Amino acid sequence: MRNSRVLPPSPCAACASLAVAALVVLAGAGCGGGAGAGAADLAVAQVAAAYDAPVLVTLDGKPVEGATVCQGGTTARVRTAADGTATVRINPAVPGDLYVVASHPEARIGGVDVRAADQGLWQIDLVRFKTDDNPAYVFDDPGVPEANPPATVCAHCHRTLNADWYASPHRTAASNPVLHDVYAGAAAALGSAAACQAAGGTWLRGVGPGTGRPADRCYLGDGALPDLNPACRGQPCDGVAPDTGGCADCHAPGIDGKLGGRDLLEAVGRSYDMGVHCDVCHKVESVDLARPPGVAGRLRVLRPSEKSVAVGIPFVALSFGPFDDVVNGGMGSVQRSHFHDASLCAGCHQLDRAPMIPGAAIDRARWPDGTLPLHSTYAEWKAGPYNKISCAGCHMPPAAEVMNSADLQHTLEAEGEMGGWRRAPGTTVHHAFAGPRQPAFRMLENAAAIYVDKQIVGGELVARVTVKNVGAGHALPTGEPMRQLVLRVEARCGAQPLLPTGGDAIPDFGGYAVRKRAGEDWARWPGATAGQVVRVVARPGGSRDYPGFGPFGDGRFDAAAKGMPIEAVVGEAIITAVDGDQVTFDRPLPKGDLAYLGDVAPVASTLAASAAVAGAPGFAFARVLVDPGGRRMVPHHRAVDVASDNRLLPGGAWTSEHRFSASCFDPQVSTPTVRAVLYHRAYPVGLARERRWAAIDTPMVEARR
Repeated sequence: MRNSRVLPPSPCAACASLAVAALVVLAGAGCGGGAGAGAADLAVAQVAAAYDAPVLVTLDGKPVEGATVCQGGTTARVRTAADGTATVRINPAVPGDLYVVASHPEARIGGVDVRAADQGLWQIDLVRFKTDDNPAYVFDDPGVPEANPPATVCAHCHRTLNADWYASPHRTAASNPVLHDVYAGAAAALGSAAACQAAGGTWLRGVGPGTGRPADRCYLGDGALPDLNPACRGQPCDGVAPDTGGCADCHAPGIDGKLGGRDLLEAVGRSYDMGVHCDVCHKVESVDLARPPGVAGRLRVLRPSEKSVAVGIPFVALSFGPFDDVVNGGMGSVQRSHFHDASLCAGCHQLDRAPMIPGAAIDRARWPDGTLPLHSTYAEWKAGPYNKISCAGCHMPPAAEVMNSADLQHTLEAEGEMGGWRRAPGTTVHHAFAGPRQPAFRMLENAAAIYVDKQIVGGELVARVTVKNVGAGHALPTGEPMRQLVLRVEARCGAQPLLPTGGDAIPDFGGYAVRKRAGEDWARWPGATAGQVVRVVARPGGSRDYPGFGPFGDGRFDAAAKGMPIEAVVGEAIITAVDGDQVTFDRPLPKGDLAYLGDVAPVASTLAASAAVAGAPGFAFARVLVDPGGRRMVPHHRAVDVASDNRLLPGGAWTSEHRFSASCFDPQVSTPTVRAVLYHRAYPVGLARERRWAAIDTPMVEARR
């Protein structure tokens, strides 16, 4: 049999020293084979006749049926027959390396360099990889964006994808200070004993996030560790709590050694600094959605265990990705379909579970299966109208300027350094995982629309404002349930704001400092300062029957069970002076059922600190979690109920009504202007202020009429 050949580890300088087994496969670079593709090979298509070539594929030395065979970088695919043979159409005019490639789900992809072999029956010998995960494997370094990344990191070849990922929330998944505050019951922003004590916290010796070493920290408020481990309350639970809540399984999946059930404070070095990185995602061999979220649960991570003969590389490379024609010894690629659909994302972006607080009960009449929908992005997408478009279709948009994941366009002059082939435009995709924290992708701007209608009725300006989810394949907002959308509505005559006289009010989760009910002393407001506002709302009776997710919209819950009593604006007054708890207002405070102490916050089109605006004209959308004490908008580890969930489903809309005094109305001279702005807010105001988080209201869209 002439020129039969198994593809050896690639001789190209960029890849031979790597055991990265990671990033290349998602965007489908074919870095490897022969002498590599030089500038002439890649820039000028060769003019040659296409021909058919016979191929024999073996698996562990025996002919294998059903292996996928192709010319690398092309779209045509054939399957091997029972005798292991197939006929492949070879087109020498395709730019780049010229390979016949074979893929089998139980073996690393292999291939034959057509230009280095005589025509004949080409044989590709595949070998099964071991299927036992190897805890001795050390996850590879993705590297950081720099001019000349070393050959030992993913960024050496995959510069564009590395830069995308490095700027993404996936990289900071294990190091986010807010995460560690919620985990330990701490406030990292309070960096001294004096500041901590002034805020009501306790300065104690715990474990410093990312260090694994003792460190003094400010402990303030609730946290997963003290909440789930009552025995260690009164002292830091850092490093000693037996119940860690499974947080690290998704937030720090790259902790070396045993997978699953690790303490988030065990994340140090690469597992802390790099969070959810290349070599973690591309070690996911399969996904089982029936299991709990994260590594060692839904995400079956398979780290290689075959010993390598290469100097400095302990194990033969193994990685998983979406393409079946990635041939490179430094990658050890295997094709997997979960990189093409949403199941990989669902490995972490779906969390339904029973209450976590020890001894906490759940209302089984309300939640018959005993679990709460805490994070339901995957389920929202799957039940929605855009479920034929995978998560990557929106959150990993095409990188049209990139020829393949190894940035072939940057290396055309470096002959012999890097091989592969051009991918079809749109095949290589960004790895920034575009979301609300990446303004460059404009995900927030494109997600929602606002429509405003107005009229003058009986001397009042009546505005109807519709907010619609026009761009998201899941609910708005989604993911972390502490998020919310806040709609602010104002009316003006020129520069003069009009007083609100009625209509829908922003509910309590819009934020307040103090709330009082009718019958309490509304002249006294503990902690109030001059310049704050008290907003009064009425509860005329009834509840909002909104279309929500799951039981909040499928008929299982009636309006009362959906948990949003109707609240209407009555009026407001600004505090002009404070004497102890006694306050003076700029106008008499109207009567109503509830009064919220909050912030005077102009409606603006720019980023601003999150303001306490409960009771103001507008509306808000959120999944409201409640803890055993009845506190609302709590972190999900404290939840015993979902009190309400009026988030906007894909294509869904909600219309609110708002009334203002129309004193300036004169159709011959002037007419009031209504302005509505929808904001995205990451954290509840009260919790953010307690922990000193940088809580920002980000404008998504606005409309004027």
